[in-house]
Amino acid sequence: MQNNDPHVPDQVQDGGAADGGVNADLDALTAKLGALESELAGARETVLRERAEIENQRRRLQRDLEQARRFANEKLLGDLLPVYDGIVLGLTNESADAKTMREGLELTLKQLEKVTQSNGLTVVDPLHQPFNPEHHQAISSVESNEHPPGTVVAVVQKGFVLNDRLLRPALVAVVRDN
Repeated sequence: MQNNDPHVPDQVQDGGAADGGVNADLDALTAKLGALESELAGARETVLRERAEIENQRRRLQRDLEQARRFANEKLLGDLLPVYDGIVLGLTNESADAKTMREGLELTLKQLEKVTQSNGLTVVDPLHQPFNPEHHQAISSVESNEHPPGTVVAVVQKGFVLNDRLLRPALVAVVRDN
C-alpha cells in the first residue's frame, strides 16, 4: 500500500532517514535535559548555600544581640566605679569630722552627676517655674502672694529625664488658683 499523504513520510522509503532524524532529535533533547539538570543541581546548591549563610547570619546576629543585652550597662557601670570607690573610702574614714564627710559627699555627688549627665540623664528641678504635668507631679498646693498661680514653689523630690524620655517626674508643691 502506498502513502498518498504528502505530510506523512513513507516509512518504507524514508525508514532509515526517519530513524536517524529521530535519534538525532532524541540525542539533542537528552543533552539539553542533562544540561538543564546540571543547571538545576547548581541552582539548588546555590540556594542551599545561601540558606545556610542566612541561617549563620541570623545566629550571629542573635548572639551579638544577646551579648549587647548582657553588657549594655558595662560603660555606665565602669563610669560609676569611681563614685562607688569614693563612697567606700568615705565610709572607711572613721576619723573624719562632719565637715570633711560633707565635703566628701559633695565631691562624690558631683562625680555621680557627671556620670549621669554623660549617659543622657538630666535632672528636673523646676523650682519657681510653671507647673508642667508632663514632667512634674503635684503632691500639694499652697497659697502664695509672691508667686503667680501654677508656679512650683517647692520641690520635694527632683525628677529625671533620660534622653528626652521622662524617667521619674519631679514631686512638687504648686501655687493654687485663688
